[in-house]
Amino acid sequence: MQHTKISNIGNDIKTVLFPLVCFGCMVRLYRGEYVLCAFCRHQIPLTEYNYREENAVDRIFYGRCRIVKAASFLYYSQAGIVRNLIRFLKYRNQEVIGEFLGNWVGEELKSQPGVKDVDYVIPVPLHPRKLRKRGYNQVSRFGNCIATILGADYREDLLIKSMHTRTQTLKNRFFRLQDEQKIYRVTKPEVLRSASVLLVDDIITTGATMESCCMALNEIPGLDIYICSMAYVP
Repeated sequence: MQHTKISNIGNDIKTVLFPLVCFGCMVRLYRGEYVLCAFCRHQIPLTEYNYREENAVDRIFYGRCRIVKAASFLYYSQAGIVRNLIRFLKYRNQEVIGEFLGNWVGEELKSQPGVKDVDYVIPVPLHPRKLRKRGYNQVSRFGNCIATILGADYREDLLIKSMHTRTQTLKNRFFRLQDEQKIYRVTKPEVLRSASVLLVDDIITTGATMESCCMALNEIPGLDIYICSMAYVP
């Protein structure tokens, strides 16, 4: 009991000296709040997409690549809570946001058919040049937390980005198809044969990046692919 009191006092002093703020609205967080304040957590726009019913993210990939099912956790807009979360995660070194969302999504996925039994969780990879510049893959902690909760293996070494490119979303559909096989490469196809994977990313807009990854993974016999992203742009 005494140790707990001392720990709480220490945390309170730390919070006064280095106040934690909500990444959604930038107000100060209070004891018991983590990453988001209670108000922002209540207001965050959940898609409520699942792996049982068809949804808008599924339809993005129809006729483009072979997957079992796709879903996204949050709606993304050009202003608001989700945009702030992704911006701080991706450009401000706030990897704790990936951990926060990964734990939340992982708990949701535990009851989802098929995806709860995946063998591997694989993040959309960054090219080594971009990884060195940023210092981390913004999807790593997100994917790692999901894998831990689902009892799957988290693997960053099975799918790599072998070509440095500009964002896929700005490319013409024809040119994306021309080089999609070259951008991503599976390093150990024998590991993935007849397995199931959950491919994770931060945002799905046109689906071009996920499509390119899936085209490389589709070369593996018997591989089932599920897709999950933190957010989706309607």
